[in-house]
Amino acid sequence: VNLSIEQIRKVVQKENGCIVWGGAVALSPADDVLIKIEKALDVDSEGQMIASVLSKKSAAGSTHVVIDIPVGKTAKVRTQEDAQKLKYYFTVVGKAIGLNVEILITDGSQPVGRGIGPALEASDVLAVLRNENDAPEDLRNRATLVAGAILELAGKSNIGNGQQDALQILKSEKAYTKFISICEAQGGFNEPTLAKFQHEIKATKDGIVKEIDNRKLSKIAKLAGAPEYKTSGIKFLSPIGSVVKKRKVLFVIHAESKGVLEYALEYYQSQKNILTIE
Repeated sequence: VNLSIEQIRKVVQKENGCIVWGGAVALSPADDVLIKIEKALDVDSEGQMIASVLSKKSAAGSTHVVIDIPVGKTAKVRTQEDAQKLKYYFTVVGKAIGLNVEILITDGSQPVGRGIGPALEASDVLAVLRNENDAPEDLRNRATLVAGAILELAGKSNIGNGQQDALQILKSEKAYTKFISICEAQGGFNEPTLAKFQHEIKATKDGIVKEIDNRKLSKIAKLAGAPEYKTSGIKFLSPIGSVVKKRKVLFVIHAESKGVLEYALEYYQSQKNILTIE
């Protein structure tokens, strides 16, 4: 996805869309510098986040933008009040720079899909696009919700019909066909692969999954190597409401080296209540 501006133009002219990484084309160079500083200082400024998101959309030439804000106790946005405040600022700032912005406030209490990490998430995406029977239903719902919102915002669907229209496009396999065409135009399509080392985390008792600590789960995935190592991360198998039996696999840690896997396991073993089972 590291396309130059000229390559992006060619792909868009051919396919009416492309999949790219903003950092490759320096859409907002000042923002790239600020993000590096924020990461080093572990600072997370609300104003900077709004500027970061919208500056890149504006620089890319967007006119209509849908932003999904997941809300949850261990998500980036913790409360409905915070989400409403962000919604206001995104909308007002977007309008000021000529963007038509629609904000969706969604459930951020748990991961969407099963994969946490590039290749594992890509496998989820492909399962949904291919209409596979065991594709993550929550990912299908979230994807069609966001796609439906942009269809309505752009006047391609009647208000209230966007998600259903998106679902029909998905079921018809037009979405998958277009995805593969874009991949081919950008250099080819490859199936995601799995990491060499894997470790199953199992339930220690019977019960129902009541709560998930997204931040701790995310940290395990990072310690396992994601996203730098593409096949690393977590395959999550126990969403909220799942009935689990003792020794049932809750999630699987994937790592590209044994040492890194052990590092992630050390952190897991030092933590409590990553999953709350009652």
